[in-house]
Amino acid sequence: MPFTTVDFPGCLSAVIFCQGCTWRCGYCHNPHLQAFCAGGWAWGEILRLLGERKGFLEAVVFSGGEPTAQAALPDAIREVRGLGYKIGLHTAGIFPELLAEVLPLVHWVGLDIKAPFDGRHDRITGRAESFDAPAESLSLLLASGVPHELRTTVHPDFLGPDDIADIAHALSERGAGPAKLQPFRPLGRANS
Repeated sequence: MPFTTVDFPGCLSAVIFCQGCTWRCGYCHNPHLQAFCAGGWAWGEILRLLGERKGFLEAVVFSGGEPTAQAALPDAIREVRGLGYKIGLHTAGIFPELLAEVLPLVHWVGLDIKAPFDGRHDRITGRAESFDAPAESLSLLLASGVPHELRTTVHPDFLGPDDIADIAHALSERGAGPAKLQPFRPLGRANS
């Protein structure tokens, strides 16, 4: 379990990558985590390693895949908080009900804004009407007051300048600040 300085602003962190995602974004940089399957590290081993790194690490970030696809996420967050860590969450807002449950438990959220909240979103995720859930998740996040960063990956095959302007407009209409634009990187991808 390596550490990172970029996944939780201002904190030296460990990242727990959760398996499973119901979307199939064409530019996903963790396609090996899309399937819901057994394997990986045992939870007890992760807690043991985090216990050993207390005092060195400041935060733990749950990422994926899509961490809110995991019913055990709230309990896992509580256990890690019990070790004294700040909690970060990377999510695409796919499951707003579970996000609502964990928002009171987290210290920071990175919310992916894939596209404007319309049919262009479906083209990226490969799922019909995929824009309703992240729109609801954005509202929940804004209402929670939890510090956050909105970010949009810019892949030239999916988003052009007009799309980016439409994202900024949609966020502004909902009372959100602008999304941080991330350039597409082919690292870890099955195809580009």
